[in-house]
This record gives sequence, C-alpha cells and structure tokens, in this order.
Amino acid sequence: MTLPTQLVLHELMSDPAREMYGLEICAAAGLPSGTIHPILARLEKVGWLRSRWEEVEPSEEGRPRRRYYSLDPNSIAAVRAALLRAKASTQALSRLRPGFAGER
Repeated sequence: MTLPTQLVLHELMSDPAREMYGLEICAAAGLPSGTIHPILARLEKVGWLRSRWEEVEPSEEGRPRRRYYSLDPNSIAAVRAALLRAKASTQALSRLRPGFAGER
C-alpha cells in the first residue's frame, strides 16, 4: 500500500462515519488532488469507500457539486488490518534502512 493511500485511509479512519469531499481529504492528508482522486476511485472500486454527489445547484452555490466519500461500515475492519500491515512493513523497512522517511 502506498504512503499516499495510507494517508487517505488514516484521514477517513479518524472518524469513520464522517463524509468528506475530495479537496477536504486533500487538505487533511497533505496531498494534491491529482494524487487523491485516483486513490479514492481505487478504494471505492474495491468496496472500502462509498461516495455520493451532493444535491445542490452549482450555479446557486457558485461552485461545482462536491462528491462526498466515507468508509463503508463493512470495510472498517479490513481497512484497519491493512493499515496495521502497512505500518509493520514500513517499520521493517526502517530497520533495514535507517532514516527511512515514509514512517508515520
């Protein structure tokens, strides 16, 4: 699992019931939108995320509609386990390569 994917999942796991829109996740994870949206699409495709478009009129809001993402409640245990495996892998790499900056 890539570090950017881990960052996205950590943000979503901070409050698993909360919905967040794409740019909100970008800001929270410290990643650019070009990085985040492919990650969100992959996570949704494997069933870990749900998404929905907000029901607003863009011309009235003065901005495009937002797509909101949240963890699928049935995937929380799998996400938690995957993040633990990724952390263990990163820690092992840090032991092999001291000063490895990918550890969170």
